[in-house]
Amino acid sequence: MSDHVTIRSYSAADRKAVLTLAIAAWQPVFDAMKGSVLPYVYEAFYPHGWEQRQRADIAAFLDAAHDATWIAECRGTAAGFVGITLHPEDRMGEITVIAVDPAFQRMGIADRLMTWAEERIREAGMVMVMVETGGDPGHAAARAAYEAHGFQRWPVARYFKPL
Repeated sequence: MSDHVTIRSYSAADRKAVLTLAIAAWQPVFDAMKGSVLPYVYEAFYPHGWEQRQRADIAAFLDAAHDATWIAECRGTAAGFVGITLHPEDRMGEITVIAVDPAFQRMGIADRLMTWAEERIREAGMVMVMVETGGDPGHAAARAAYEAHGFQRWPVARYFKPL
């Protein structure tokens, strides 16, 4: 199915579709995450709900990096998107955000978007690419997708303590 997908630059006309598909894509992730992370951490990060925070974060990214965001379009519909950030001081590009609408998942679109992003990062002269995700059960599918795409996990530990 991914051969029916085209990747094109993001435009302001895509904003509503991107925000809608991002929330739909991350609904099951946050549903699973809420029960598996420390409650005080979840509440601190999402005091008004994860949807509001995610929508604001994605909107801010689109405003700041609209020229580093691309849309995967399938049958005239925004099926997914990817955004990158370059870190020249580390010679690294980052896949900052990626999501695929649930109606288009498991069709190879995320893999196509990651390949597209890697090509843009390589063209910018970077020598490596990074993507981050959660270690909780809700992010298991994302971790599997990144590992299947050839990413290797970096051992990072993040600790929290309530005050």
